[in-house]
Amino acid sequence: MIFPLVHGPFGEDGVVQGHFETLGVPYVGAGVLSSAICMDKGIAKSVLHDHGVPVGAWELLGRPDLNDEALEGAAAHLGFPIFVKPANLGSSIGVSKAADAESLRSAVSLAFTFDDFVILEAFIAGRELELALLGNEEVRVSTAGEIQASRDFYDYEDKYILGMAKTIVPAELTPAQVAGAQEVALRAYRALRVEGLARVDLFMVGPDRFVINEVNTMPGFTPISMYPMLWDVGGLPLPALIDELLDLALARHARRRGLRTHR
Repeated sequence: MIFPLVHGPFGEDGVVQGHFETLGVPYVGAGVLSSAICMDKGIAKSVLHDHGVPVGAWELLGRPDLNDEALEGAAAHLGFPIFVKPANLGSSIGVSKAADAESLRSAVSLAFTFDDFVILEAFIAGRELELALLGNEEVRVSTAGEIQASRDFYDYEDKYILGMAKTIVPAELTPAQVAGAQEVALRAYRALRVEGLARVDLFMVGPDRFVINEVNTMPGFTPISMYPMLWDVGGLPLPALIDELLDLALARHARRRGLRTHR
């Protein structure tokens, strides 16, 4: 049994999961396809959009697409400010908030030092919520937590160095708002074929509209991590949570081994 608490490329992008599949070893978390899709922000947004799950406006650029015309078109479509991110990375590494055409070019150039594809996202004014999901065929969804950044946006320094961002668990929401967030988070989990666990990050826009930001298939398990906090406040402490994740991994492994591979 493997619990791959590894983040970023080679950890949560399907690469190491493929190795586990080849070895025939049970492991915690999403499978190869789901891990790869969720890691690539552009592909994930396309899948969610195709399934009718609300996402913000975005554009995806590959290296061959990069030119002044493409950047001008993205700016006209998305409007400023624009968030620029490497498509396949995490922890807000390589992420910038561009306020004008000049800073957009610099942000895109920086993002391309981390990946061959870059995603440009429209700014969404709303509260940043996170929910924890747990399960294979049957999925449980936690209450929502809220992140309040101490800087212009929740960047790497704010997450891991400054220690000034506020993590509010549970978020101050009405029961109807919690239910709305849970419904959208579960739809995203299903559309992206996640199993085991995920943390779904979304924006609450107005009193009752929710927009998916991204889905993390191997969320953090540190003392400041939202995923275990959300389950703990819901009555599932960390030891019991780990037990359940291991049981889910074994159950999925047994189910997959029982599938027919030939006529």
